Amino acid sequence: MVEMQVVSGWTEQLEALVQRLAPHFARREPRRRARAYLEGLLGRAERRNGWHLAEAAGEATPYGMQRLVASASWDAAQVRDDLQQYVVEHLGDPAAVLVLDETGFLKKGTKSAGVARQYSGTAGRIENCPVGVFLAYAAAEGIAFLDRELYLPKGWTEDRARCREAGIPEEVSFATKPQLARRMLERAFAAGVPHAWVTADEVYGQDRRLRRWLEERSQAFVLAIPCQERRWIGSEEGIRAVRVDELARALPPAAWKRISAGAGAKGDRLYDWAFVPAQQHEARQVRRLLVRRSLEDAEDRAYYAVFAPQGATLEELVQVAGRRWAIEIAFEAAKQEVGLDQYEVRKWEAWYRFITL
Repeated sequence: MVEMQVVSGWTEQLEALVQRLAPHFARREPRRRARAYLEGLLGRAERRNGWHLAEAAGEATPYGMQRLVASASWDAAQVRDDLQQYVVEHLGDPAAVLVLDETGFLKKGTKSAGVARQYSGTAGRIENCPVGVFLAYAAAEGIAFLDRELYLPKGWTEDRARCREAGIPEEVSFATKPQLARRMLERAFAAGVPHAWVTADEVYGQDRRLRRWLEERSQAFVLAIPCQERRWIGSEEGIRAVRVDELARALPPAAWKRISAGAGAKGDRLYDWAFVPAQQHEARQVRRLLVRRSLEDAEDRAYYAVFAPQGATLEELVQVAGRRWAIEIAFEAAKQEVGLDQYEVRKWEAWYRFITL
């Protein structure tokens, strides 16, 4: 009886979602197939590709499912905007953290939009894959994806014939991952998504233009940076640029505090943390350097550029830094449970449609 109630509740929620999305699909056929597609993604299909989703829907061929993502009349950007509202309605939290990260999709061949020999965090090495940049919403009630952008290496954007073959619009030019991240943040800000912080790894944190843009918006952040980044320090000898790892080595033992950055698969993520003395920016906000040190190896450190309200505590900033791991959990869940990496599309628009669904 309990299982029947759960299934009934799940079906009602799915139907309500489909009705909400219906205006984005111009005709009845793609609306009906979108429902079947979503039901297949959420179901128990062995894989979430055209053949298996069609089979789950009782269809003899995959052509209808493939047409939904390849050529049916609907706008993935409008569905994404509705998704952002849906997430806010269910998870909205003024203390939430916007998390940026990318993931690779291992593929064979050279035809899929964006595919190249490039680093994949999923594989932990250079592989043949497209890479998607994602924005996630980490709130007290959970985490969900808000937005996505397909990264195009210069080998793609400098070959317009190849772009045309993959359906990439002529106006699409090369953009770095931090630039793609900024586009997604701009959309989230414009949509009024409630949040307090932005966090990301070194790929984004080392981009000074992204940090400057966030500061201009008075947007608080905790962004990882590489050890060789420098800070201007004043002394009796004048002002000089010092690497952040040198600054960390000069910290006295009393500066370090053991704090959990959140629960992990093996318990609390315990590290030693410390502030390098603050650098004033505005009356209400300051730039700081946050350092994380491993308990097992004192030379194993990570560094974070911080822009935060003056009253932000070390414990609070550690929690924000720790929220970045939530997107890795979300990637794993999305790939295992709804086939995020199992797409079989090659075209630009089809990638955005599959990932959005």
